[in-house]
Amino acid sequence: MANRLSEEEQDLHHMKSAAAEFYRLNRVPQELERVLNQLFIHRPEDIHGYLADYFKKLCAAPRISRLRGKEVYDARGQLSIEAEVFCIVCNKEKSMSSAAVSSLSGPKEALLDQQRAADVRTAAQWINEPLSTMLKDTNPCEQSEVDHILSNFFMARYLEDKDIQNKEKEELGSPSEPEVVPSPLPAPSKDKKSVDKGKKSTTAEKQFPPAEPPEAVLPGSLAIGSVSLAVAQTGAKIQGVPLYRYIAALKNREDPTPFHIPVPLITLLSCGKTSTGKLSLLEEVILIPKAGQRVKQIITKTLELQKEMMRIMNTSTKHGAVLCDSGVLAVSYERPEQPLDLITEACSNSGLALGTEVQLALNCAAPELMDYTKGKYEIATGVLKTPDELVDMYQTLVSKYPAVVALIDPLRREDREQWEKLSNVIGDSCLLLSDITYKAKAPPLPGVRGHILKHTQETTVSDLICIASEHKGSVVMMMTTCSEPCSDDSLSDIAVGLGLNFVKLGGLSGAQRMTKYNRLISIEEELSQQGILASKEKHPPPTVP
Repeated sequence: MANRLSEEEQDLHHMKSAAAEFYRLNRVPQELERVLNQLFIHRPEDIHGYLADYFKKLCAAPRISRLRGKEVYDARGQLSIEAEVFCIVCNKEKSMSSAAVSSLSGPKEALLDQQRAADVRTAAQWINEPLSTMLKDTNPCEQSEVDHILSNFFMARYLEDKDIQNKEKEELGSPSEPEVVPSPLPAPSKDKKSVDKGKKSTTAEKQFPPAEPPEAVLPGSLAIGSVSLAVAQTGAKIQGVPLYRYIAALKNREDPTPFHIPVPLITLLSCGKTSTGKLSLLEEVILIPKAGQRVKQIITKTLELQKEMMRIMNTSTKHGAVLCDSGVLAVSYERPEQPLDLITEACSNSGLALGTEVQLALNCAAPELMDYTKGKYEIATGVLKTPDELVDMYQTLVSKYPAVVALIDPLRREDREQWEKLSNVIGDSCLLLSDITYKAKAPPLPGVRGHILKHTQETTVSDLICIASEHKGSVVMMMTTCSEPCSDDSLSDIAVGLGLNFVKLGGLSGAQRMTKYNRLISIEEELSQQGILASKEKHPPPTVP
């Protein structure tokens, strides 16, 4: 019996020695002594809460344990993908954040339901299997490392898809692909009718450069942008800072102070291809508020202006007011002057000085209006204009309505000669902007001094930071798309964090848009309370103060 007790005592001694060594190596006694001393000094009301906070700071850094991709519906009721990030926190797996980004699909690029469903399934498969495995044990606060992994994965899938397509063409014995490099002029037609027209056909009908090859949208690419944003939100949550501060620190390598709020541009009217009227040119008529105002003040004034516009339209026997799915008033007009006349009248009735208190931007979406069989833009049903004629029309419009101080995508990228001409005739008073989300590496368009940035598809947070940094010094505006995720306010944080000049969040209707506006208001109030809100008394040129 004595020998047996001796063995038990020896085992207990070895266990105590092992425990003491374990605690010593992990500095447990020192930390316990430190926290007990601090606990006695501070004597908090919630003792265990104090202890929990203290030891939480000593926890191992969270690591990504897995990702989950699930199908959701966007603001238009179309299928999209949402990425959810799980991390090991205090030895337990926790859901940290989830995010979804916009798809590239608009009216022109709308996918068939079956094709969209297949794209979303591919995105979910990417997230749930390869990406979840690749990002496991990664530090979610290492955004550049995560985005590098995501971008490399996407490029590998893109090259695989391209290789498969080339092999399929070879098996089918397809002829080589047609020349896609833009040339100054297409080959002259050999049609007898065009020859018979002689001099008239060569002078009156100016030929135009062929279309650049469209940007390929790889099925599943939504997974990349969604995972990148979800990881950024996770990193911000771990560090205990708002997303805008987290992105600002990623961009500037430190937390910049003070911050400024991008000027919110509010869509007033839609007269694009999806509207009921003949006019197709003005996809959006956008309000630019006077600088130096708070977001809530801008929204209040704009809502009053919208009510007056609706009153005018509803009293008209020809034109009524209808809210479209983008949250703006859809109007039925035939000429581009009509919506501008409506806004002019509404501003006058509301006591707003158009041109000083209120300015306008026109999102022309002209690339969608090109009729390639005729080589002209169909700006309204049956109304066709050559690129040169369209430039002349813009010049007349801006001259008649000086409150129009910005044009977004007024021409195709291929019409470089007309971009330069347009800049020469209106560039001193009107800013020309183009979308750079998918053409970031393309040669700059002549006369363009402003750029549109969207968070879509495979665009990562690091991509957004890189593009914004490359265009520092020029006007950069962040825009929503027509397929925004529901109840996601991250776009407002991104715009503030990137330090952009403007942000366009859409019309003042619909939960998914008002959530973003409310978030912008919250950020502004938070910065003001902390005394780090910078006020801009002037917009970037050429807009009027």
